[in-house]
Amino acid sequence: MGGIIVVAEHRRGELNPASLETITAARRLKQGKEQPIAVLVMAKDPDQYVAELKIDGVDEVIKAVIPTEHFQADIYAATLQALMREREPSVVLVPHSVDAWGYVPAVAAREMCGCATDVFDFKYEGDDLIASRAGYAEKIHMEVDFPGKETVLLTVRGNTFEPAEGQGDPQVSSFEAPETKARTEHTGYIEPDSAGDVDIAQAECMLSIGRGIGDEENVEQFQELADLVGFTLGCSRPIADNGWLPKSRQVGQSGKTVVNCKVYIAMGISGSVQHMAGMKHVSNIIAINTDREASIFNIARYGVVADILDIADELKNHFQ
Repeated sequence: MGGIIVVAEHRRGELNPASLETITAARRLKQGKEQPIAVLVMAKDPDQYVAELKIDGVDEVIKAVIPTEHFQADIYAATLQALMREREPSVVLVPHSVDAWGYVPAVAAREMCGCATDVFDFKYEGDDLIASRAGYAEKIHMEVDFPGKETVLLTVRGNTFEPAEGQGDPQVSSFEAPETKARTEHTGYIEPDSAGDVDIAQAECMLSIGRGIGDEENVEQFQELADLVGFTLGCSRPIADNGWLPKSRQVGQSGKTVVNCKVYIAMGISGSVQHMAGMKHVSNIIAINTDREASIFNIARYGVVADILDIADELKNHFQ
């Protein structure tokens, strides 16, 4: 039958925002292919999520009543498998998460489907779907194809696509989930340690530092500058790897993607592919680096070839 199925995730009665991002990914896949998009929501009471899933571009919301409100890998896998056998979709998209790890690869193996996880881009070459993901500890980008596969399952990296917006009027249907014996039991939630004092993914103005700052003792100077101008301080991977700033401050493929940022100042950042992937939604990038050949200048709206410590001092003097 073809078409695209998006699996909506939820927790504690709230829809996972990544579900809306995955709908955006589906809308992109749909372009030029005229494939209908169906969103599957599995829950004890799926009706509570339907209104949020009535998004422009979604053709159908499928409700599957399951015996638990909490994620259960066996039940999710059996329900998705049954729906896939009935609908025969060309693509199934799932937010990349610990939940997805628990059942998506198993479904792909049982159904002999193509599968790629943590995908951040895709395209069609003719009728062939090509998915992009990172490899070798985020050092390279790989393109994955799926020869001979009628159905492909992809988990979509969070903060890669904008959340889908716009009111739609999709058909709402029900799907009978098969009876499945769960092999695990949900006993409760354990709150994780705080990921940091700020969520850089939602910051509107960012000042990010890279290895060009030289020494750890210089971090405080840039934190003071960021506070002075009302920016959120971020960093590239070397700064986080050295422990100079928390991992929660790292921008890039192995860190976070800044999705709401209007102005991004990159100081002492050369511009690796991995870092630039985390700032691809930013329209106003200001790069400061002593290396005039640094890759960051290729995507910057404004570039300054100078010592970042000197620039930081000048900015502090100006704004104080």
